[in-house]
Amino acid sequence: MKFCGQCGGPTVAKIPSGDNRERDCCEACGAIFYRNPKIVAGTVPVYQDSQILLCKRAIEPRYGLWTLPAGFLEEGETLQEGALRETVEESRVGVDIEKLYTVFNLPHISQVYMFFLGRLEDLNFGPTEETLEVRLLAEDEIPWDELAFPVIKRTLKHFFADLHAGENRFPMRIEDITYPR
Repeated sequence: MKFCGQCGGPTVAKIPSGDNRERDCCEACGAIFYRNPKIVAGTVPVYQDSQILLCKRAIEPRYGLWTLPAGFLEEGETLQEGALRETVEESRVGVDIEKLYTVFNLPHISQVYMFFLGRLEDLNFGPTEETLEVRLLAEDEIPWDELAFPVIKRTLKHFFADLHAGENRFPMRIEDITYPR
């Protein structure tokens, strides 16, 4: 950041008094600008306990690859509201959210992904401006080599492992996905 978003003055990168990280600081008005991770909220839309709704992306990044419906949380939204909005935006169908299922910390890109298990409200799903195709898929139909992001593959692997373990237990998981900087 070169200029202050409040007064337009020049900014410098420095550690403000009482802080322990470098921040962009305005030389003119003293404003401090914090960079915080972006939250991605989504769902694992389940039908008949074993089929998952996947969306083929019509947008970058990863155009043409498959994903769970998810996207960046908007200001003023709860996690659940964001996950539901993204599901409708990408598949035209709602879900009944059951519980938080997976959380992935990706510090190398300053993102946190959060997926909720959800039951499809109906089967009136279809593509939108953000998707090329929307399909219900069983485990043996998942295009494992065509999934858009590592968090999608990990969430689906957890889901099917939990499904096969029985007892209708789907424990919440928190994982870190790190890469060398």
